[in-house]
Amino acid sequence: MTLHSDDQLKDDSYATGYPTDSIDWLRRLIGFDTVSRHSNLALIEDVQAYCEQLGLTVDLTFNDAKDKANLFVTVPAGANADEVNHGLVLSGHTDVVPVEGQDWTTAPFTATIRGDKLYGRGACDMKGFIACALTLLPQAVKLSHAGQLRRPLHLALSFDEEVGCLGAPLLLADLKARGITPDYCIVGEPTNMTMVVAHKGVAVYRCRVHGQSAHSSLTTQGVNAISYASRLIGYVDELADEISGRDDNDEWFDVPYSTLSVGTIQGGTATNIVPNLCEFTFDYRNLPHMTQDDILVPIKAKVAELSAQMQARAADTGIELLQMEAVPAMTDSDSAELQALIAALTDDDTRHKVAYATEGGQFTNSGIPTIICGPGSIEQAHKADEFVALSEMARCDAFLQKLLASATSQS
Repeated sequence: MTLHSDDQLKDDSYATGYPTDSIDWLRRLIGFDTVSRHSNLALIEDVQAYCEQLGLTVDLTFNDAKDKANLFVTVPAGANADEVNHGLVLSGHTDVVPVEGQDWTTAPFTATIRGDKLYGRGACDMKGFIACALTLLPQAVKLSHAGQLRRPLHLALSFDEEVGCLGAPLLLADLKARGITPDYCIVGEPTNMTMVVAHKGVAVYRCRVHGQSAHSSLTTQGVNAISYASRLIGYVDELADEISGRDDNDEWFDVPYSTLSVGTIQGGTATNIVPNLCEFTFDYRNLPHMTQDDILVPIKAKVAELSAQMQARAADTGIELLQMEAVPAMTDSDSAELQALIAALTDDDTRHKVAYATEGGQFTNSGIPTIICGPGSIEQAHKADEFVALSEMARCDAFLQKLLASATSQS
C-alpha cells in the first residue's frame, strides 16, 4: 500500500481534476449513463483513477462479458500499513433504472439544481451516497498516513443491483478469496438518513404451463394451458392468504408478513383454439426468518399434482417452474453493535424494517453485519425528476465525518 508524501497531503483536493465536495461529485456521477442495460465501466474507471491518485490500490471484479465491473478499495489502518482486514465498508450500486417513458422536466443525465433539490437519474438511488463517500476518501487517506486510522475504511461499488443484485455476490466472493473480512457494512440506499436494520428477501419465479392445442369445438382433444395455469394461480393466492396469517409475523415491517403476488400472465393465440402455452410470473417477499422452501415445497407439490392430471390426457404436457431472481433478506440478528454506533452518531435511535430488497442481505449472508442508511427518500427512486434534497447530502456528509472520526485514534 503506497500513500502520498506529506507535501501532497496538505490539502483535500490533491486528486487533480476531481471534485472536492459531494455536490460536485454527484453532478459528475449523474453524468455517467449507467442504466443497467449499459456498461458502467466509464464511471468505474473514473473512480479508479481518482482512487489511484490518492495512492490507493483498486480491485475490480467483472461480469462474464467484461463490460461491467465492481470496484473495491481500502484505506488501510495505520501509517503505511498493510492492514486491510476488518474495518467498515461503505457500499453503493452504480447502476440506475431507465428513463424511457417517463415525463422528465430536466435532462436526466445532467444534474440540475432547482431550489433546495438536485435532480437527475440516480440522485437519490444511489449516487448521492457514493458522492459523499468519495468526498470522504482524501481525509481518510490523510488520517491513515498520519497513523491515526484505527481500522480500515472500505468502499464497495457494484453493478446490476437494479436487475437482481447480480454484481455484489462476485465482489463478496472475491473478498472471501482474498481473506478480507470487514467488521461492518453500511449500504447507502435512500432512507432519509434514518437507520434500516432489516429487509425482506425477494424471489421471482416464472411458470410455463405446456398444454396441447385443439380446435375449441373439440376441447376433449386438447389440454388447456390457461385453465391449468389459473388453477395454479388460484393456489398461489390461497398460499398467500395462508402465510399472511402465521403467528410468527413481524410487526416492525410495514407489511408484517411474507407476501406472494402474481405479476404477469400471457397465453393463448385465438378464442377458437385450446391454448397450448400459458406463462405467468410471481414474486415472494419473505421475512428474514422465513425461507424460499416455505412456499416452494407446497407449490412444487401442487405443480406435480396438476402436471400429473395434464399428462394423463397428453404425455408431453406439464408445468415448468423456473427461478428468475433471488435476493436474500437482510437480518438484524448480528448488527446490534453497529446499530448502537449509528444511533450514537446520528442521535437517532429509530430503527426501521422495510419490504424492498437491497444488497444488504448479500452482505449479511456473507457474515458482515449491515445496516442501510443514506441520503434521499425511497419515494423519489425510479421516478421522473428523481431528486435528492441538498440538506440530505449535507446530513450524509456530516454523518460520514462523524463515522470517520469514530475510527481514529483521537476519538
